[in-house]
Amino acid sequence: MPIENTTLDDRAKPLGNYPHVKRVGDFIYVSGTSSRRPDNTHEGAELGADGKWVLDIEKQTRAVIENIATLLEAVGSGLKDVVDITTYLVDMKDFKGYNEVYGSFFDHTGPTRTTVAVYQLPHPNLLIEIKAIAYKPL
Repeated sequence: MPIENTTLDDRAKPLGNYPHVKRVGDFIYVSGTSSRRPDNTHEGAELGADGKWVLDIEKQTRAVIENIATLLEAVGSGLKDVVDITTYLVDMKDFKGYNEVYGSFFDHTGPTRTTVAVYQLPHPNLLIEIKAIAYKPL
């Protein structure tokens, strides 16, 4: 079974020794993805006039799913091929906003999904991280 690792130069670099995407046969695994941009800033995190960060779960969710779509496209796949999603939220109070944006990308025939609350993510401006599994026959 062929195994391919893909890391895109025009995306935010992984924070450790792992690829953005790993294809194992017909399955494609997308590493946990955030709203981090290539310049290490975050979509949905704006510094307010008062010096405090304003974090937006809807903007972050949209950016995360769009980042996943870009990663999948790089290996000849797309969101339509996603079969399972695991979402990590720093606070379940953000579930409603996350769920609304998620629903603009997927309907009830979309991937299975698990959403869990976590204590924190790798950066204090992150509210969400998503990992995905897609199925696309070679």
